[in-house]
Amino acid sequence: MLRGHPATVSVTRCAECGAEMAAASCEEKFERLLALDHSQREPWGPLHGVVVACFLLQHPGHPLAGPGRPGPRLVVLRAFLDGGREGLRALTAALRRGNSHRRRGAPSWPAEPELPERPAPTTFGVTIADVSVDGGFPAAGHEERVRAWAAATLAALAGEDARRPPGQA
Repeated sequence: MLRGHPATVSVTRCAECGAEMAAASCEEKFERLLALDHSQREPWGPLHGVVVACFLLQHPGHPLAGPGRPGPRLVVLRAFLDGGREGLRALTAALRRGNSHRRRGAPSWPAEPELPERPAPTTFGVTIADVSVDGGFPAAGHEERVRAWAAATLAALAGEDARRPPGQA
């Protein structure tokens, strides 16, 4: 490096969520997180639906995101933010009851949050990179990081400031 000239550091960012991709892409982190989720161990397993919803809402071009409205994913995030794990259990129980063979028709979802008509955000205050910490998704603080991720995802989609510090809903 020449004296008086600072070194330039090239940072690669995810085009969909804005996360810094230092050691691994968002997709690679997502695959690691899914492996932990599918282990069905604490604290990852019970939050599977929330992390999938966050990731796919922040990465709408991902093959699993599919076409259509994001409503069900938004409902999952809202249930978690409003009621924690108990809110998720209540939503799941209501959907199971609605999907019973004794009931005709498709189960009804709770009301979907209204989102403003605008292009999808490409920057979020909390991303999968923040939840992964060091790439390993440590158990300590995982649920709090997921809660911050869910709050930042909903805030950005609603057109609010996407750069909130983690943990501030």
